[in-house]
Amino acid sequence: MFDLHRLRLLRELKHRGTLAAVAAALSYAPSSVSQQLSQLEAEAGVPLLEPVGRRVRLTEQAEILVAHTEAVLARLERAEADIAASLTELTGTVRVASFQTAALALVPAALALLRDRHPLLRVHVTQWEPERALPALQARDFDLVLAEEYPGSPNPRPAGLEQQDLLDDPLRLAPPRPTEVPDTDAREDTDAREDGEAEAGAPSAALRALAGRPWVMEPEGTPARRWAVALCRDAGFEPDVRFESTDLLLHLRLVEQGLAAAFLPDLVWSGRRPTVALHPLPRGRRTRRVFTVVRQGRTHHPAVLACRAAFHEAVALNSGP
Repeated sequence: MFDLHRLRLLRELKHRGTLAAVAAALSYAPSSVSQQLSQLEAEAGVPLLEPVGRRVRLTEQAEILVAHTEAVLARLERAEADIAASLTELTGTVRVASFQTAALALVPAALALLRDRHPLLRVHVTQWEPERALPALQARDFDLVLAEEYPGSPNPRPAGLEQQDLLDDPLRLAPPRPTEVPDTDAREDTDAREDGEAEAGAPSAALRALAGRPWVMEPEGTPARRWAVALCRDAGFEPDVRFESTDLLLHLRLVEQGLAAAFLPDLVWSGRRPTVALHPLPRGRRTRRVFTVVRQGRTHHPAVLACRAAFHEAVALNSGP
């Protein structure tokens, strides 16, 4: 019989990449992790790790063990969910990771709902971008992740994770000039013009008009950056990206000060009226998908169900009447 604790260490190594990362995540000494994995090799009777430079990688037999370990852990999570469902009160801790605009626009309202309905449930929230949060979800650092997907840039769909759509978040062009707040919501005015403008090619023309202006975008390598640069290139120019940040509130401030053009999602307003001029984007490139992700073993856990319900209600509250 294999030792489950050692199997979990092997699984952690697959997800975290190095013995040092496993040791840091679990508060062990690296030598202790190495010793436990050596004992697991003895139990298995085959090599489980092979050196690659200064690192190690899992052998084919180790990958087989990890696959079975994932199945065992998923079954144990379902057992945990069944026990939680048998209780009259939700207790314990649920760990949530969220990207910035969702954290600002949706998380506070969802937390207030959960506090009122489930006062014994402790919700721990960390602001992490999806490219970091989703691997951490697989490694069991989180129970639920709020993630985003940009048009034309589908995310990888790792095995063992389950997605549920939360909302479609419109993306809009914000030119770099100060502007007075109009009497009507700029988004409503934009929506009313989109169909006619799209047929006339106005969205692409508005983009091309900003070809020589400075831009603020998210850092290189992020899905948002790839989407934004591709959008500009399709309009016929290479954007002059002078400012890089994952903080969309900084993007907004630079637009407000007339220092840069940006692409801003509607969630950045958190239900408030826009403070800058907004223009529609070309068809098929106007909306990012926002969704929640959990491990399949926790899909029916009462705490996860409660969190997902609260986020759906927060979306309705954010959209207003």
